[in-house]
Amino acid sequence: PKPGRPGGKFLTFFLASEEYGLEILKVHEIIGMMPITRVPRTPYFIRGVINLRGKVIPVVDLRLKFAMEAKEQTEETCIIVVQAQGVEMGIIVDKVSEVLDIASKEIDDPPYFGTDVQTDYLLGIGKAAERVRLLLDIDKVLSNQEVIDVRSVTAVSAEAASDQGTTAK
Repeated sequence: PKPGRPGGKFLTFFLASEEYGLEILKVHEIIGMMPITRVPRTPYFIRGVINLRGKVIPVVDLRLKFAMEAKEQTEETCIIVVQAQGVEMGIIVDKVSEVLDIASKEIDDPPYFGTDVQTDYLLGIGKAAERVRLLLDIDKVLSNQEVIDVRSVTAVSAEAASDQGTTAK
């Protein structure tokens, strides 16, 4: 393992048949799907914004971001609200699995697929309970430019809500 790669608690979730993990400290909460307001002229993977207790939160569809095909929502589809690069955002996942304690010695380096394949958003490959999970570095899942796009979606939406003289409820 890379020196300094922390083990710890990871929230695991599914996209299609693949299981992923996020450092639990980056997770604010898990919420059921709720109405998402589309924001025009945003990147394809930004589904829009939600109003979470009066706060405008941008929502990213991880399936689209990872070039997977879109899928119909089920009762298990949910939004994980995370902090990434100083921005609070929601990520849509197919199903939340469990919280796992993964020791640093059980985390391998991400595989190298050649220079064309970007894997810097992977913290590593977590091995626990006879299964392998791709551990995401949520701060690197979106590029710096994409985070700027997400921030601007939030700003535009918050401005629109205050222009109406109300915060959407």
